[in-house]
Amino acid sequence: MGIYEELQERGLIAQVTDEAQIRELVNTGKARFYIGFDCTADSLTAGHFMALTLMKRLQEAGNQPIALIGGGTTMIGDPSGRTDMRKMLTREDIDHNAECFKRQMERFIDFGEDRALMVNNADWLLNLNYIDLLREVGACFSVNNMLRAECYKQRMEKGLSFLEFNYMIMQSYDFYHLFQHYGCNLQFGGDDQWSNMLGGTELIRRKLGKDAHAMTITLLTDSQGKKMGKTAGNAVWLDPNKTSPFEFFQYWRNVDDADVMKCIRMLTFLSLEEIRDMDHWDSSRINEKKEVLAFELTKLVHGEEEATKAREASHALFAGGGDDASMPTTEFADAEVPEEGMNIMDLLVKTGLAATRSEARRLVTQGGISVDGEKVSAIDAAVTKAQFAAGAKIRKGKKVFHRVVIR
Repeated sequence: MGIYEELQERGLIAQVTDEAQIRELVNTGKARFYIGFDCTADSLTAGHFMALTLMKRLQEAGNQPIALIGGGTTMIGDPSGRTDMRKMLTREDIDHNAECFKRQMERFIDFGEDRALMVNNADWLLNLNYIDLLREVGACFSVNNMLRAECYKQRMEKGLSFLEFNYMIMQSYDFYHLFQHYGCNLQFGGDDQWSNMLGGTELIRRKLGKDAHAMTITLLTDSQGKKMGKTAGNAVWLDPNKTSPFEFFQYWRNVDDADVMKCIRMLTFLSLEEIRDMDHWDSSRINEKKEVLAFELTKLVHGEEEATKAREASHALFAGGGDDASMPTTEFADAEVPEEGMNIMDLLVKTGLAATRSEARRLVTQGGISVDGEKVSAIDAAVTKAQFAAGAKIRKGKKVFHRVVIR
């Protein structure tokens, strides 16, 4: 079985421009491919997992990845999958975020000599002359076709800025530039990037008379069709200072039963033989599957030692003992905690256990919150200052734990 067939069995391939050509390229190790990462935050998220693991799989099969840091395209903002315009970042913020991305990618990709490249599209996009760009590239794009693209159609009702309208041209220009200067013959991206990717292959064909290829990977969604990689309205970050290894482990440990095998198949590096065997496990072993998923992904991002600690802390919590050192913790200054204590709904929002007060109210009234082992049933209940001083332990539902302390 070649790597292309493995990607198919893992359910990773969504759309391709030329299946026979792409299969030949990746199975023979002749693909020099790129995936772009816009620097919209100072850490990659679990939502980037599909791209990162795909790059790792293809590199291990002998292909050469090009990690494209979007220092230029981030200044415009990708409208794909958005209902509103992205926040505009400063050049300084973007440069800082790009450096953070680079450090995290090195956990997945071997950037040794001739193994992989890392480039930043700010190096060529920010130097473009607007008139020259219009003359060189603008004539290759049909506005009618662009407006039919899904990434633009979904924004037309609420308004699409001219700034964002240029994003497809910028991404297409990236492929055109990488094809010419780095021998890049293939682009990968999420399934919501299909129109942008086709723009690149068409630009190369029209300007250079040559063929380049594109393949989209399946978006990581749960059984309800929602994108995975968020908890309590917040992203699950790969930076341990933003999402601790324990929190990261717990996120994957708590995925819905219906999503476990899909995540194991798509995201882990367990062999297909092992995965096929797990497919036949009795339904009573569902928690064992979840723990395998959580351990494998935490090991991939944070290393085996941190994954083992997170697993042991999780066991301790469910056994009733607890592990304060590994438990997610929010620290408050003494002045932030009123003498009479902090209202439970305010506390749930401040710790991220609830995205809004209305969600916090629902959690409390439905009996989903306990503090130091006692269920909280009143929305006007408060966690006392003495509890804060002792390190109060909040439990949401059966599986989410959080500690609050005074620093």
